Amino acid sequence: MAIKFSKNEILEMIENAKFDIRSFYKQDFVNYAGKTKDSKEYYTEIIAEWLLSHVDLFNKIKLINREGSYRIESHDGKIINQESNRAEEKIAMKLFDYSQNKGEIFDKIGKIIDYQTPLKNVQTDDAGKIDLLAYNEDTDTLRILELKKSDSKETMLKCLLEVYTYLKIVNKVKLLKDFGLPENTKIKACPFVFYGKEQYKEMQEDRKYLKELIEKLGIEVIYLEEKDGEYSVVK
Repeated sequence: MAIKFSKNEILEMIENAKFDIRSFYKQDFVNYAGKTKDSKEYYTEIIAEWLLSHVDLFNKIKLINREGSYRIESHDGKIINQESNRAEEKIAMKLFDYSQNKGEIFDKIGKIIDYQTPLKNVQTDDAGKIDLLAYNEDTDTLRILELKKSDSKETMLKCLLEVYTYLKIVNKVKLLKDFGLPENTKIKACPFVFYGKEQYKEMQEDRKYLKELIEKLGIEVIYLEEKDGEYSVVK
């Protein structure tokens, strides 16, 4: 990023964006890499520290009551358009195919039970789609996975805020019912990023407030690895 901002400029951006917390993760500054020009702090650390002091704001994110089923019967994991440039969706569909058609049970997350799960009730709703849903029968845990391709430059902060927003938006009771899961199933929000890549590297650095925010929100980071065209979850 060519332009350098001061700490106060970042804080001002945060204050201007806090009134629409559901769209907070979409703000450009959430995805700024690097450090401020004055305090030499990571931009994301300033944001994460501020969010830790204002975590109650996330309770203002209203769920969307989807009337239709979250489960889309036509989802079969088959990639119809091989020329699609939507790399993340193609990876998601391949992982889904592994589970649904090849019986793959992934370490930690279990079985992939859906991809591109809709959150909207009507077309005008401001919500994306859940990249992947994975259910671990052994731990009775459903994971909402926000997948990022291996060359993604998005910050870990953006990844976790996006998937946590989806966790707040989704009607959890209906989600479990639509997929025939026990009503006491635990639901976790999980950035699903590639081992050794940008987001992983952030987590190896001194990112105190980012890590505290992950813990505070109950986020679980899951790492994906690709070798010879095959995918696995890093233990």
